Amino acid sequence: MIAGFLLAIFIGLTLGLIGSGGTILTVPIFVYVMGVDPVLATTYALFAVGVTSVVGAVRGFATREIDIKQACRFGIPSLLTVYLTRTFLLPLVPETIHFGSFEIHQSVLLMIFFALIMFAAAISMIVNDTSLAEYTMKGEGSSSVKTTALGVAVGLITGIVGAGGGFLIVPALLSLLKLPLRKAVSTSLLIISVNSLFGMLGDVEKGKDFDWFVLGGYTFFAIIGMFVGFLFSKKIDGSVLKSVFGYLILCLSIYILFKELFLIV
Repeated sequence: MIAGFLLAIFIGLTLGLIGSGGTILTVPIFVYVMGVDPVLATTYALFAVGVTSVVGAVRGFATREIDIKQACRFGIPSLLTVYLTRTFLLPLVPETIHFGSFEIHQSVLLMIFFALIMFAAAISMIVNDTSLAEYTMKGEGSSSVKTTALGVAVGLITGIVGAGGGFLIVPALLSLLKLPLRKAVSTSLLIISVNSLFGMLGDVEKGKDFDWFVLGGYTFFAIIGMFVGFLFSKKIDGSVLKSVFGYLILCLSIYILFKELFLIV
C-alpha cells in the first residue's frame, strides 16, 4: 500500500511537469502493486486521474493558461466517446472469450490491450519532435477533422483502459492547434479531468465496491505529486523527462505483455 502511494506521487509529478504520461501507469499500479481487480482498476483510474486533473485544471484557470475554445474542439467528441464506450461497449465484452481452443478471461485481455496502449504511449514520448499524434494526423484533411478524429481516439482509449490519454492530447495541442507548452499542459488537464469523470458515469453502480482508503489515498498523494511537479516545471527540462519516462513505460509494457500472455499459455 505504501509503495502504491509513493508511486501515486510520482504519477502526479509527471502530470504537473508534462501534462501526460503518468496516467498510463495508474491501472498497472492498482493491479500489480495494490492488488485491485483489473476491471475495477480502470474505474479507480478514471476517478483518481479525474480528480487529480480537476485540481490541476482549476490551477490552470487561475493562471489563465487554459484555452477553452481548443479544449471544447478536442474534448467534446472525446468525452462523448468515453461515455458511450463505458456505458455500451464494455458491457458487451463477455467474462470469458474463446479463440478456438484458447480461453481468455476479460481481465487478461484488458491488460494485454492496456500493454499495447502503453507501448504506443512510450513510443510517442521517446520520439520527441515527431510524436505519435503527428504521425497519425499526417495527410489530407482540415485541422478540425483531425482534431475531432484524435479526440474520438483519446475517448476510446480513456473509456477502455481508464488512462487519461495525455500522451496523445498534449502532442495534438502542440502540433495541430499550435498552443504554447504551458497552455497545452493545462488544457490537457482540463480535457483529461472531464473525460475521466464523465467516464465514471458509466460505472456509478460500482461505487459500492470501492475501497475508499486505497482510492482516496492514491488520489490524495497524486495531487501532492502534481503540485510538486508544478513547482519544478520551470526548472526541469520536460522533453528529457518525457523521453526517460517513455523508456520506463516501454519496459513496463513489455513486462505486462509477456506476463499476461504467459497466463494464456
